[in-house]
Amino acid sequence: MTVSTHGDRIAIVDANFPAASMARRLIPLHGANATAALAAVLSVLPVDDFEPDPVVVMEVVGSPDQTPEAVAEFTRLLAGAGVAPPSRLPRHDFYRAVREAYAVISTGERRLYGNILLTKGVVR
Repeated sequence: MTVSTHGDRIAIVDANFPAASMARRLIPLHGANATAALAAVLSVLPVDDFEPDPVVVMEVVGSPDQTPEAVAEFTRLLAGAGVAPPSRLPRHDFYRAVREAYAVISTGERRLYGNILLTKGVVR
């Protein structure tokens, strides 16, 4: 059994994300939206507090400063967990980062840009 360790990344992605072709370990969670999945993950996984950008989301193509509804909800959940707002990566950079992730949780999220990548912190 392979266990995630400090510094590993976990992606939570929406229904439009090509998760099956990118994931090393795919966790299908099609009955949940991305914010519910994020809330569940945050309840058991600490976010890295050593790295400068431990949480990232995908930029909106053509409008990198726009904040989609799902990302606004992610930001609220992160704040409630004491985590800084996510940084943003252009679409293809985000895809590359997800390919390197320990696992990808594929949700039934239908809102566009409902994708987030978390770096696991130390369990204290």
